[in-house]
Amino acid sequence: MSKDAQILIVEDNPRNMKLARDVLDHHGYRTLEAADAEQGLVLARTEHPALILMDVQLPGMDGVAALDRLRGDPETAGIPVVALTAFAMRSDRERFLAAGFDGYLEKPIDVRSFPRQIAALLDGAGDGARR
Repeated sequence: MSKDAQILIVEDNPRNMKLARDVLDHHGYRTLEAADAEQGLVLARTEHPALILMDVQLPGMDGVAALDRLRGDPETAGIPVVALTAFAMRSDRERFLAAGFDGYLEKPIDVRSFPRQIAALLDGAGDGARR
């Protein structure tokens, strides 16, 4: 997939949002931003991003519930969604992949490997991608 792919970042922490956005922008990706799941669902439906990075712990609706809504909507069901979370236990990774996320990235992001991880996810070769 092209480097200019549009990526939706759903993240309630302004510093985490800025870091992800700045790294992605620097590497030629276009970004959309949502501070909560509800806004993320609207943007996903109207903008059809190539990839969604979804924080799991969000105010109001959490990332898992938002994923269920995305998968249940024919307009957004096919958009890859990656859990972007501070949960770092092996069981958390397995739980989020079992919930239907297409991949799992830990926060804080590593600014050196993050662009490669995103490129792999966009190409469908990400570790933990849904099959």
